[in-house]
Amino acid sequence: MLGAASAAAGFASPAYRVYFTQRGNVLIILLSGGSKATQQADIRRARARGETTMTKITTTPCDVSEYLRTPEEMALYLDACIAESDGDAAFIAKALGDIARAKGMSEVARDAGLSRESLYKALSGQRNPDFSTILAVTRAPGVQPRSAPAHKPS
Repeated sequence: MLGAASAAAGFASPAYRVYFTQRGNVLIILLSGGSKATQQADIRRARARGETTMTKITTTPCDVSEYLRTPEEMALYLDACIAESDGDAAFIAKALGDIARAKGMSEVARDAGLSRESLYKALSGQRNPDFSTILAVTRAPGVQPRSAPAHKPS
């Protein structure tokens, strides 16, 4: 079955259409151009492409903690996550969890003065840890929280 989305992030335009189909657990997405006058023909072509020519793309889970090797990389990752968080404390806690897994949860828990279980719960992304936990966890792998002026969109 091929479906059509009238708007998708970044592609909301009368000249573009997003078509999608699902095969098992694989989602296939096709971006197509056209106009209202060619819409029915565009849908037929998209269905044909979806059935015959679209390449299957497979993805694999990525664990960012496998790529955080140094305190500098951990600090840059945390800075990027804070910048993208839009104030979501659970998102930042999850980023700290990635850093803690990269360093080793047992070592970070010991250095932060927390039990391993408490550390997992605090950094699961399911809750908002208190600030003292955040400070302890950032110091354990050698990362120092810092601040900078906020840039407001113009």
